[in-house]
Amino acid sequence: MAANGIPEDVLMDNDLIKDLVDVAKDSALLNGVLMRTKETPNSSEVVTYAPFTLFPSPVPEATFHQALAVQTHYNRLVDKISQDSSFLEEALASTIKVDDFTGRLFNIYRHVLQEGKTQSIVLGLNRSDYMLDQNEDGSASLKQIEINTIAASFGGLASHTPNVHRHILKVAGRLEDSKRILDNNPSAGLAKGLSKAWDLYGSERAVVLYLVEELQRNIFDHRYVENELWKRNIPVIRRQFEDVAKTGFLDQDKRLFVDGREVAIVYFRNGYMPQNYTEQLCWGCKICHRETDAITYYHDNVYDFFFFFFTHLAGTKKVQQELARPGVLERFFPGEPDVVDKIRATFAGLYTLDMGPEGDKTVAMALAKPDKFVLKPQREGGGNNLYGAEICQVLEGVKQSTERMAYILMDKVQPRPVHNYLLRLGTPLKLSTCLSELGVFGAYVRHGQDMVLNECAGHLLRTKSDEHSDGGVAAGVAVLDNPLLV
Repeated sequence: MAANGIPEDVLMDNDLIKDLVDVAKDSALLNGVLMRTKETPNSSEVVTYAPFTLFPSPVPEATFHQALAVQTHYNRLVDKISQDSSFLEEALASTIKVDDFTGRLFNIYRHVLQEGKTQSIVLGLNRSDYMLDQNEDGSASLKQIEINTIAASFGGLASHTPNVHRHILKVAGRLEDSKRILDNNPSAGLAKGLSKAWDLYGSERAVVLYLVEELQRNIFDHRYVENELWKRNIPVIRRQFEDVAKTGFLDQDKRLFVDGREVAIVYFRNGYMPQNYTEQLCWGCKICHRETDAITYYHDNVYDFFFFFFTHLAGTKKVQQELARPGVLERFFPGEPDVVDKIRATFAGLYTLDMGPEGDKTVAMALAKPDKFVLKPQREGGGNNLYGAEICQVLEGVKQSTERMAYILMDKVQPRPVHNYLLRLGTPLKLSTCLSELGVFGAYVRHGQDMVLNECAGHLLRTKSDEHSDGGVAAGVAVLDNPLLV
């Protein structure tokens, strides 16, 4: 692994590795780093360990703390964008013409604005993801890949992986390395935001509603945050879109009820991809368009039930690209140049593909050196980005068409690879060349114009083989990891 990580002689000690793998899997199970199996995704009768690295991966300490420190500024930025309708109109004007999913989200957003109702309690839970770009002098620069403003996952499991890696390192005879793994509890940090918003809602009988997918392999990640809420005597129920459509209603005071239970907070762990929405259940669902006092938390923002569209739009790739334009951050942080500098320092190069000379220049740049860029559509969930020859194939087909406006182009971040073993059920053990991505969770609650909670809620490290260009843990590509601060 080198670079002050696990030495190569340890990685190449086959007898030690074989013993450690058995220890590691048992430790993951003992510490609750769990997932349901592919064969039985809706039953906990048979479970397995969630995929993870055998060893923690090296992360420069200064860069790690930079990511944590900037998170509260990103929380404020997302909240400010969600309230700035004119900016969202301008930023997404081209995208909504060619991307049906974003366009339909935006139509609901417009509808809500026309109704003129706002919610006084705003809850935001998000995760900003970074990779470390290697500079010519060997140093690393923190560069944001994206910010997840809906269903940002693995805060629960990430709360339990530090003890797994500490134990592995101790068994490997590396006690001092085990001390370099920090405590991490995103479960409690995210639940703190939910709890604060629930308190402000002001009804002890009201529940937190988890909106979940049909297939729930990753349920234990959810349960850890749920359990933090139950510890605070906050009741939680889990439902799918279909359940809300069938049993949800608003009373005369515009309070949301599902299965007869008053809902204080709607926590979206679903709803970030077009296939999550069906005509009869969502786009045409009256609840989606009516006023309610329920706090919509879907890992960001609150306004109406389904007011999550405000910050779902704020987290789109097109908005990410527009924020990188000169002067745009200053719009949201007037008189705060230090905040602007800290956020801007994390931006990679981002380029528009709108029609016109600027977009034409981007197309030519990408086609000339496709390996230096990533082509990004307006999608979440992993596995959507395009690289190398795929960029050329797509852009050659749309370079003269408005369809290109559905994408943005971003500089490809070049992290330093390290060696590690990726432990995944049913996958042969081998030493892999790996790349890591650091996520930082944020939680905020705004009451009226007062930000009553704004915190960094913990971190997440995910690692994948460099054989894969894109994809997360849920997509079956990356695995859970921990930073080994160096």
